[in-house]
Amino acid sequence: MLISTAHAQQAAAATDPTGGLMQLLPIILMFVVLYFLMVRPQMKRAKEHKALVEGLAKGDEVVTGGGIAGRVTRVSDNFLALEIADTVEIQVQKQAVTLVLPKGTLKSL
Repeated sequence: MLISTAHAQQAAAATDPTGGLMQLLPIILMFVVLYFLMVRPQMKRAKEHKALVEGLAKGDEVVTGGGIAGRVTRVSDNFLALEIADTVEIQVQKQAVTLVLPKGTLKSL
């Protein structure tokens, strides 16, 4: 009464060759969506930041990742000197620069 009778099941004849692909389709679709939503925009931002860093020149007014604003006085391969006040210069890595300001923004320097 509690145990139902077991019926013999037929063995699967031949598996459909597209069955495996159809099972993987949601996973493949998920990776494609993640690429377009996460990877591609990040690569675009990295490319833009690299162009910004390579285009730095003496006299540019910049803001660093830490929020320090200053005028570029010297540019070397990996570092640049920022004048943040009269006679006050600091050295920062080029990669720390996050924003180039329009000319004349920092008038107090």
